[in-house]
Amino acid sequence: MTELRRLDDNLWVAEAPQRFMGLEIGARMTCVRLSDGRVLLHSPVSASPPLVQAVAAVGPVAFLVAPNRLHHLYVAEWQRTCPEAKTYAAPGLEKKRPDLHIDGALDNRPEPGWSADVDQVAVGGFPLANEVAFFHRPSRTLILTDLAFRIGPDHALLTRLVFRAIGGYGTLSPSLLEKLGVRDRAAFREGLQAIFAWPFERVIIAHGDVAETGGRAQLEASYAWVLNP
Repeated sequence: MTELRRLDDNLWVAEAPQRFMGLEIGARMTCVRLSDGRVLLHSPVSASPPLVQAVAAVGPVAFLVAPNRLHHLYVAEWQRTCPEAKTYAAPGLEKKRPDLHIDGALDNRPEPGWSADVDQVAVGGFPLANEVAFFHRPSRTLILTDLAFRIGPDHALLTRLVFRAIGGYGTLSPSLLEKLGVRDRAAFREGLQAIFAWPFERVIIAHGDVAETGGRAQLEASYAWVLNP
């Protein structure tokens, strides 16, 4: 059963099963309670009744965030569950999912509704995802989706074997998909530099284990091929 797991003051995650290309990679939603008591859901997982109840106990859901062009599968479920919530999506998702009502496109400027607690930066140069990275200032936590993976020993054998081969096993790292998918390295580097300007240590990702400590050093090492050309 999917449930909320508290990581810090006003910061929770919920993990759920998720398969991609035959691999069980799991998925993770981040739940942020903002200073005004409202809730932002980042990369929603399925809106099961127990999870909806757990989120409601945190506060009223005001914002649904689809942070890249790949993380949108369950947004409609939450829109039906929380009809008052506004939906913000990565650039390009409106064309991929014309069935979704999207209130605004994410860019480098945080929406006024969450700017007191959360910063963001749109990472260019990787059009497959068009990912927007987030930083929860009170907990110094970086929130990503597909810019890094951290598959560990608790994952299925096939998943472990594949990520050992393509990257993203045991340490925060992009996979071969990210490396091949970068189309504009200068724009991608600019986005990463903006991310590293934030004083984060913990890193939440959508697939793999949360890095409670050492996340910054792991990402700097794994992205040295972009940051130090």
